[in-house]
Amino acid sequence: MSAPAHRVALALLALPGAGTVQNPPQVTGVEAQPLAAQARRVVQALEVVGTPLEPEQIRALEAALGASDAREVVAGVQRVLDPLCLVFVHVNPESRVKAAPGPAAPELAQGGWRVFLIKVHNEAGVTAPLRIHSPNAEPPYLPSSGEAEPTQGLDMAAVRDRWLTIESFDQRPLAPALSGLALEYRLLLLSARDAGPREAKLVFDVGQGTQDLGFRAEADLLFRCAPAVPVTLRVRDVDGRPTTARFVIRDGRGHVFPTPAQRLEPDFFFHDQVYRADGEQVLLTPGRYQVSWTRGPEYRVRTRTIVVPEGAAHAEAFQLERWIDLAALGWYSGDHHVHAAGCAHYEAPSQGVGPAAMMRHVLGEDLNVGCVLSWGPCWYSQKGFFDGATHPLSTPRHLLRYDVEVSGFPSSHAGHIVLLRLREDDYPGTTRIEDWPSWDLPILQWAHQQGAVVGFAHSGFGLEVDGAELPTMQVPRFDGIGANEYVVDVTHGAVDFISTVDTPAIWELNAWYHVLNAGYATRISGETDFPCIYGERVGLGRSYVRLGAEQPLSFDAWVEGIRSGSSYVSDGLSHIVGFEAGGLAVGAPGAGGRASVLAARRGEKLRVRARVAALLPEEPREDIRSRPLDEQPYWHLERARIGASRRVGVELVVNGRAVDRREIEADGTLVPVEFELEPGISSWVALRILPSSHSNPIFVELDGRPIRASKSSAHWCEQAVETCWNSKRGRIRESERAAARAAYDAAAAAYRARAAEAESD
Repeated sequence: MSAPAHRVALALLALPGAGTVQNPPQVTGVEAQPLAAQARRVVQALEVVGTPLEPEQIRALEAALGASDAREVVAGVQRVLDPLCLVFVHVNPESRVKAAPGPAAPELAQGGWRVFLIKVHNEAGVTAPLRIHSPNAEPPYLPSSGEAEPTQGLDMAAVRDRWLTIESFDQRPLAPALSGLALEYRLLLLSARDAGPREAKLVFDVGQGTQDLGFRAEADLLFRCAPAVPVTLRVRDVDGRPTTARFVIRDGRGHVFPTPAQRLEPDFFFHDQVYRADGEQVLLTPGRYQVSWTRGPEYRVRTRTIVVPEGAAHAEAFQLERWIDLAALGWYSGDHHVHAAGCAHYEAPSQGVGPAAMMRHVLGEDLNVGCVLSWGPCWYSQKGFFDGATHPLSTPRHLLRYDVEVSGFPSSHAGHIVLLRLREDDYPGTTRIEDWPSWDLPILQWAHQQGAVVGFAHSGFGLEVDGAELPTMQVPRFDGIGANEYVVDVTHGAVDFISTVDTPAIWELNAWYHVLNAGYATRISGETDFPCIYGERVGLGRSYVRLGAEQPLSFDAWVEGIRSGSSYVSDGLSHIVGFEAGGLAVGAPGAGGRASVLAARRGEKLRVRARVAALLPEEPREDIRSRPLDEQPYWHLERARIGASRRVGVELVVNGRAVDRREIEADGTLVPVEFELEPGISSWVALRILPSSHSNPIFVELDGRPIRASKSSAHWCEQAVETCWNSKRGRIRESERAAARAAYDAAAAAYRARAAEAESD
């Protein structure tokens, strides 16, 4: 089996217990403060690779770090961490390296990974990387051609002897090189190709010629390698059909399988979960595991214990269970902001992973639409997947499409923008990112010319305001990468939506509410910005678009639903279905054929209706709802829980203010909610469960008058334009600055005119 196959395979990774080999000698004369800091990073690194210390080890380490005597701190750290060390490495004052076996039991699992510590006594203060070699180590990767390694002229006995794969963990919170501290600990990951007893020689150095004389830089270890069992997963959806699901597999100590630090696509190292389709396998050593499985927020999370027996193969069956099915009601979910490279990604962030990996995640989270956006860090690699159409891997119920986020481009300071349904992804006259415009409006207008649906990403960044009031008259600094230039571009008809869910709700909604109050009918959409803002999984922020149960899913129809606002946004844990006012459904053609525009008469009472559902666990999660609104998760139904109950409030929002409220039981039941409204002026109306879900607006025009709901909001927008200009102008190219200034001035004039037309505040 190749090294990549080992690393994708599900396998054992557990901290070793104490063995019978000698304990590393105690190191003295070490500064306690930097050693304590390094020890804490080691603990964090162990958590990153899915092998946290046991609670008693954590308690012992914390007690040692809290000692008043510096010598006791140094001794205590070694008492806790030394038993976990496979090898003790000594770098003498002349930078010569020698190694000796440590006390950790040399036990591995076939096809799996195990993490050990290495204790480094660095008398020379070396700051080079600690290099680890072995004649028993397999090459880390196969030839790029995929051809088998040539054997002609090779010593086949030596080939058989290469049974081990070695990697050092040098990612954050650790560093690739030694710190120079007299004592520190490193992480070593080992994987066995074979089962049974195997001997390996580990050789250490800190640079050419630093090995000590007489083979003293080598440690010879006899490993016991437990055999792995291929476990076939049988996965069935609620209708009995085979499908793909999300699995989290842990042993009794909480260790995650497969080893996160060793995953390659389609499994991601920054996840606890893996996605497996019916009939696919994971490798597990015999033992007991707790398995949780689900398929996105519309499914319940189920958990059970499985026992993998000794043997050549094993199979387990997993049945999925829904609590709601929005697609069956004609509402299709999508996440329009997913990346296949950059941020948390992968071994080569500038290249990332291919469509097959991303499609697996779309299927495993039951996203009807997944938009993978090429952007600055991966532009020249990922844009090769763009062809202006849904990807061939798409299915009738799950669509994959490649488009663009303008991020890492010259205009990024003005706000990152999402361009959906492009036919051409290169701005006219450009061959490099650096050639694109340095502000947003020209790009948005170019995208509109080819029929794209466009809007701002992670809208709240740069729009930070204090408190929880909506809307607030505080003017943000407009100094970030969210919906900053939105206040300008919307007056030019260039913006279809602003994104929500992946930044704090108050920041996003405040700007949106003010612009709506000024009479501009921008919509909202939901996004995750995977894995840059949220790396947990795709679809944490979603748009649910109404297509009707009888209309087949298509990307064109879905993205038009974003433009028309026949949609709501959600974290997937609450839903606002069938929102209507005065008999007009959100997104439906109304007055003059305009989507969501209701013609009404002053004094007319309107019925506002929807069916609403939410699902909370019976016990509150204080770890979420006690957090400030500007800490993740920004949108989460737990924040809407009323006291210790299982109830949440559904609010009727008119011109940005909550004017009425109903409470529902968040037990997963879809229930009717109804309000009565008699607007005194032309108004926009919406429903929300804050901060979990929010409908798009219905625009109520009384006696034919347009919405001018607030003089204060129009003045806020005018002031926002000037604040945004002062923040952005220095990074707009001089050759483009006059056109930008003219566009900003036109926006300010438009808001002044609307303030003069406003009927009420």
